[in-house]
Amino acid sequence: MGHSTTNENLSSSGGNSPKPPPAKLWSVNDPPFEGFRLIDTEGYQRSSPNTAIVIDNGSSAVRAGWSFDEKPRFSIPPLMARYRDRKLNRTFTFVGSDVYADGTARGQSKNIYEPGSNIVNNWDVVEGVLDYVFIKLGVDGANGSIGRPVVMTEPVANLGYTRKTMSEILFECYGAPSVAYGIDSLFSYNYNGGKHGLVVSSSYAATHLIPVVGSKALLSQATRLNWGRFQSAEYLLKLLKLKYPTFPGKISDPQAEDLVREHCYVSQNYEQELCRYLDWTGLEERDHVIQFPFTEQIVIQKTEEELTRAAEKRKESGRRLQEQAAKMRLEKLIRKEQELVYYKDLQQRVQATTKKEGKRLLESDDFDDESQLEKKIREMEKSIRKARNKDVGDMENEEEDEPTFPLLEVPDDQLDEEGLKQKRQQRLMKSNHEARARAKAEKEREKARLAEEEQLDNERREKDLEGWLEERRLARQTIIQKIKDRERLKAELGNRKSLANQMRMKSIANLASDNPTKKRRRGGDEDTFGADDADWGVYRTIATGEQSDDEEEEDLNGSLKTIEAQLLKHDPNFTEQSTREAQSDWTKSMIHAFLRGPWPFDPESQREMHQIHLNVERIRVPEVVFQPSIAGLDQAGLVEIAAGILTERLVDSPLRNDVLKDIFLTGGNTLFEGFEDRLRKELRAVLPADATLRVRKAKDSILDAWRGAAKWSNQADSKHAFVTRAEFHEKGGDYLKEHNLGNAYL
Repeated sequence: MGHSTTNENLSSSGGNSPKPPPAKLWSVNDPPFEGFRLIDTEGYQRSSPNTAIVIDNGSSAVRAGWSFDEKPRFSIPPLMARYRDRKLNRTFTFVGSDVYADGTARGQSKNIYEPGSNIVNNWDVVEGVLDYVFIKLGVDGANGSIGRPVVMTEPVANLGYTRKTMSEILFECYGAPSVAYGIDSLFSYNYNGGKHGLVVSSSYAATHLIPVVGSKALLSQATRLNWGRFQSAEYLLKLLKLKYPTFPGKISDPQAEDLVREHCYVSQNYEQELCRYLDWTGLEERDHVIQFPFTEQIVIQKTEEELTRAAEKRKESGRRLQEQAAKMRLEKLIRKEQELVYYKDLQQRVQATTKKEGKRLLESDDFDDESQLEKKIREMEKSIRKARNKDVGDMENEEEDEPTFPLLEVPDDQLDEEGLKQKRQQRLMKSNHEARARAKAEKEREKARLAEEEQLDNERREKDLEGWLEERRLARQTIIQKIKDRERLKAELGNRKSLANQMRMKSIANLASDNPTKKRRRGGDEDTFGADDADWGVYRTIATGEQSDDEEEEDLNGSLKTIEAQLLKHDPNFTEQSTREAQSDWTKSMIHAFLRGPWPFDPESQREMHQIHLNVERIRVPEVVFQPSIAGLDQAGLVEIAAGILTERLVDSPLRNDVLKDIFLTGGNTLFEGFEDRLRKELRAVLPADATLRVRKAKDSILDAWRGAAKWSNQADSKHAFVTRAEFHEKGGDYLKEHNLGNAYL
């Protein structure tokens, strides 16, 4: 397309100018293979039998380290793949990010948890991941035991069966001397110095709100919202599949999570920003272009000399074809002339001989009578004249001879059987001739009528230009409205829940119900549909799109262009930019802005075909936490849940004001830009005006859960919360202990 012309026209008419190519293109990457991890024996050598191994057993990552570390020694995804190589006759096991090092392992990988939840689904993978953790931490298990206490995080309201099975594995398989569990978000809150507050933990699988009073979690008042980073990525994938149903690439789940993490943010006023998000001004900054891998088609560029040579070759080929066609026409003309000479000679011989001999001569050349021979000669003379005129360029129309029908004046009793047959044939020929003459006369009358209307229209325009222009404008608006109605009808018929489609289906159902109730017997109760012309009107009732009635079958676009051409010629205020074609330009299309941003789109470009544009989705996906109904989730939003806890469940608590002063955010799903400000703003709107409100984030929303567990395990009063191996054997896996954080059950 001519960009310079388009820019000039649009700028002169005050339209939207195409933006320059995007300054930045984002890419997507598969999860990386982090390389082979060496066994770290330094921590084990520094540790003592009382030093705990701290494991943050998260849904998105498993983080492990020693209790004296400032941060976990490594973090791996909770994945494992195991397969047997038949050629090498060996079994390979890959854990964590190592599964991305091998194509077969990637396909065979399994997760610890059910997709989108924190419920353990595969205990074989749990054992594989724990093996990896203890080996890489350098634990010496020569005596059949890891010999170190274990502190492990778990989600809120963890299943008793899950905790019991995990204890059995740690005590029976690894010989752990003691084990303690704790809720990850409360470990993070404790690490950040919290005592009274509301913990808002939005992580990979879910969002939890837990009130804490006096360093003790009120778990009976905790609330869960089934939305986290996994659901956000899944929702984004659904939106992109609806937005780009023919997208040639594939977006994996880890890639979708990266898109959510890198491009989404929380809007401070969702409804207002959503209405203006696709506005042309500033759209190039709001629209993020994601480039997927592609292979561009190779276009061979030819030089000017090659192009000139190819053009000459095409011209020469065309000249040869023309010569061949002329030669073939000449040969065909010669054959026709020879045939004409033969038939004229046959006519002379028939006229010179007897009637019986003449009939024999005619039948030998497949003629029934002499009139057919005369007709054949006339047709051939006409064809030869036409061919000669075409060759010499003379295309003047020759007047056709008026046909005669002499037998129609002869009475039937004077004709034999052959004569009657010829008379019927002439009567049919006369009817056809008269029908053609009537059609030709009707065509001439229509042509004269149109010429007269055009003359009257010109006279009316010369007498009253403004009135004439107003009529044309109204006619143009009427046609445009018809086109819009047709387009809207097509769109509604594509939606099975629309009123138009329901009315159409109702008509079809009524037609189906009109069938006779009794079985039709052979020879009786015949179907009379079509006997009345009105019967066929039912098809206009149930038809879709352009075939809905006779009026819509008109060439509306052609009529519109004709009227716009007249307005362009005679109306000084009507310019090229006023035409419907210019007004439907892509720079003014919200659909184009939604799909392709403020840039032109070339469907032939593989590069652009493998691009997705994130604009509205950037605020729509994170908004689900505040408005779950957007994604079809039948739950209250984050602010509504928090307000219910603060204003209803804790209304009688003497420390409610202290809780309001510490709204604590933790978890990876709270890292969206604007999350903290939005929560503070909306909570302020629902809380009492005199209430003191303070919202803060964890120092590190991802790692503080591990750091809090490590810090707690080093405290002297934490020892009583551990369940020893002896207590496990004596009291069973259901034995529980509670400590002051309220987040540990054993």
